[in-house]
Amino acid sequence: MTNAPDHTAADFTLRDALDATRGWDDDTIQLDDELLDDDADDSDEWGESGYADDASWDEEGDPEELTVGAQELAERHALRRVAALRTELEDITEVEYRQLRLEKVVLVGVWTDGSVTDAENSMAELALLAETAGSEVLEAVFQRRQKPDPATYIGRGKVDAIREIVQATGADTVICDGELAPSQLRNLEDRIKVKVVDRTALILDIFAQHAKSKEGQAQVELAQLQYMKQRLRGWGGNLSRQAGGRAAGGDGIGGRGPGETKIETDRRRINTKIAKLRRELKEMRGTREVKRQSRRRNHVPSVAIAGYTNAGKSSLLNRLTDAGVLVEDALFATLDPTTRRTTTADGRVYTMSDTVGFVRHLPHDLVEAFRSTLEEVADADLLLHVVDGSHPDPEGQIAAVREVLAEIGANKVPEIIVINKADAADPLVIGRLRSREPHSVVVSAKTGDGIEDALRTIESELPRPQVEFDVLLPYERGDLVNRIHQEAEIGSLEHTGDGTLVVGRANADLAGELEAYAR
Repeated sequence: MTNAPDHTAADFTLRDALDATRGWDDDTIQLDDELLDDDADDSDEWGESGYADDASWDEEGDPEELTVGAQELAERHALRRVAALRTELEDITEVEYRQLRLEKVVLVGVWTDGSVTDAENSMAELALLAETAGSEVLEAVFQRRQKPDPATYIGRGKVDAIREIVQATGADTVICDGELAPSQLRNLEDRIKVKVVDRTALILDIFAQHAKSKEGQAQVELAQLQYMKQRLRGWGGNLSRQAGGRAAGGDGIGGRGPGETKIETDRRRINTKIAKLRRELKEMRGTREVKRQSRRRNHVPSVAIAGYTNAGKSSLLNRLTDAGVLVEDALFATLDPTTRRTTTADGRVYTMSDTVGFVRHLPHDLVEAFRSTLEEVADADLLLHVVDGSHPDPEGQIAAVREVLAEIGANKVPEIIVINKADAADPLVIGRLRSREPHSVVVSAKTGDGIEDALRTIESELPRPQVEFDVLLPYERGDLVNRIHQEAEIGSLEHTGDGTLVVGRANADLAGELEAYAR
């Protein structure tokens, strides 16, 4: 027998139980009245999933209907970075969204020549590179000098000022707008007490994040290893330790001696990896060369799209060929080359390829690693040089791209300047560019303005067949008629009682096969 009151299960309510616990602590729990309603039907509460009412699911559409570029962009943004992410309780929801903490960086540059505007544009581009790599720019400083300091890149007084900026802002990385020698990196880190990164390492980091294909990843890794090989260093001299005698695995007699330092071991491993990557890239280059030879054998003209990074090359390719490649307002958003087959208005087949973007002071190791990919530009029959008309210094972009083109031997390829982003550009800037570059067209890949003019210009510049023909083909030779449509330039075509009468121009191989049917 008990003294407890006799309550049935029906007398119990959640509200009464919570009221009895009020005052146990200062925090109060706010619950929805519908959850506390005794008359609420539990079966209705659990009968449907909350996702069924989410309208955003329907708005996004079936993932299978998205283009390849849209899927890659969604995958890239699924793991995005945000500022001010902490691990305290109030930010736990951000952790659930898999957002990463941004590195806080301070930018440092040395202004040796040019105007103040040139120096500011260079720092602005460095800031965009830093943000693309996943960092938050806190401060930017540049110094006017005749040449960088051989010991610390910037003057000693400026080093102390940057150390104070780092301490005041809480930055954890300093990015220098130039390629630093190993001694300069070590001296700056010793004085500033945070990680120091130069422009080359920053660009390589972006390439490593965005490379998707096996060839692209191997090319980036090769460039990174070549960069790291000359910059191996350790903390506290740990890379200078030698292993000999029992330290070398306990070999004892016969195993003693000076041994090999840790830095030598690491450098040997890097050299081994570099040799392996070069062998793999040589095999991949052979596959690419086979495809080029097939296009040459079939006399298929090729058009290469090149230009400064974020000038709109991928957007232009999508407009011209409906390629569906990834498009993002970021530097080096796409690295892997994309080739699409398309046709002219009169039926001639040609290919159009999108290549990696260029930038000022593009690392030499990166150009060497991507040489097999950049050869697509050198072997092209026509080059579309895309320029961002809305950029503060489009002439500087043109000069930087042509410098790299000369380095890879593509400066002899016929060139058409495509001034993109006409919807956002200043008409005066467009007029200035057209006066400097008479062989140019103005387009907007975003709105489609000028695309038809660009296509007409491209078709007029494509290499034309050299041999004229006038043939009467019997109807059982439909295969030759099909080849004429794909590979030749048709002047006139007429179906008669004896066969198909065709007049036009073709390449030497096709003209030789048509000679038997000449009139």
